[in-house]
Amino acid sequence: MSNKSKNKDSNYLSAKESRRITKENRKITRKYEKEISRKNVPESEYATTMRDPQNILEIDDLHTYFFTDQGTVKSVDGVSFDIPRGKTVGVVGESGCGKSVTSLSIMRLLQRPIGQIVGGEIRLNLGDKAIDIAKTPMVEVQNIRGNEISMIFQEPMTTLNPVFRIGTQVDETIKLHNPDMDKEAVKKRSIEMLELVGIANSEGVYDMYPHELSGGMRQRVVIAMALACEPKLIIADEPTTALDVTIQAQILDLFRQLKDRINSSIMLITHDLGVIAEMADYVVVMYAGRIVEKGTLDDIFLHPAHPYTIGLMNSKPSINKTVDRLYSIPGKVPNPIEMPDYCYFRDRCEMCVEKCNGEYPPLHKISDTHYVSCYRFDEEGGKE
Repeated sequence: MSNKSKNKDSNYLSAKESRRITKENRKITRKYEKEISRKNVPESEYATTMRDPQNILEIDDLHTYFFTDQGTVKSVDGVSFDIPRGKTVGVVGESGCGKSVTSLSIMRLLQRPIGQIVGGEIRLNLGDKAIDIAKTPMVEVQNIRGNEISMIFQEPMTTLNPVFRIGTQVDETIKLHNPDMDKEAVKKRSIEMLELVGIANSEGVYDMYPHELSGGMRQRVVIAMALACEPKLIIADEPTTALDVTIQAQILDLFRQLKDRINSSIMLITHDLGVIAEMADYVVVMYAGRIVEKGTLDDIFLHPAHPYTIGLMNSKPSINKTVDRLYSIPGKVPNPIEMPDYCYFRDRCEMCVEKCNGEYPPLHKISDTHYVSCYRFDEEGGKE
């Protein structure tokens, strides 16, 4: 076998090819960085109009790419969904499907210059006006983070700084967005937030370091920081993954209570279908950077339509039936650098039809709230 064919079979890139890709990537990312770094940008450039005033956030055809030395990874490739006011939208899918990158795109916390939003809109409803976060300059985005949108990350021990006391870290969030508040008022607000999330000894915890708290207590502190400025949207990225089952239940109860108390919307990112079933009003199912199905909780759990969603449901353990082995979806996710032209799930699908050999399927409307990206459903929403 020649070196050329060997390289091709192993997806190996020569040094020359890698240098060429790096040079092209540098040129592309420089253009985006120049746009992001502009100062004194007029508001008219990023002002927009909400499609539905009842939505807090509208994501429309979002594309987020990572320009690596191996090629371009299309982590989020044309994602569109809405987050209504006062509702919880669950985003579900296996690891690497683009859930977290979607949330980081909303917060504009992508690892730059490699990660860039290359297309689409992220419309945020600020009440008296709306802005497109994807086009908003970073100076303005910093005023939005924590104030209008806050994020609860997956692992509280890595979110909290181990060398600062809890009170200092909660204070910082409040002071940043309320510069006119004096030191005593900030401390009082921080202690109130710690009490709000169910920490009994709030004044004692205020003076502690993160390592002195349990996992559940640390997660409550992170939630208190996220809620300190009463944001309109809370993004929770796997908020219960690092916690045991009992603490998980307490944290989910806390989310429900706080959402109603401050009238916020929640974007809940998880791979746990049980958490989605308990918390979400609407569900978005992602696979390989695209949405394959979306609808209300009943749509997705009672009438799953996409083969991937059906596979996820079948792989969920059930106490009502005994099986020798849990179901698992066959095959593997395609290479993110060389995605196929056809449906990304086709090679793993057990329900293929003739049309599946064509281009990637569009979203078909099954009902007023239920959409699926699958050729088994025609444009009218009926099954073929």
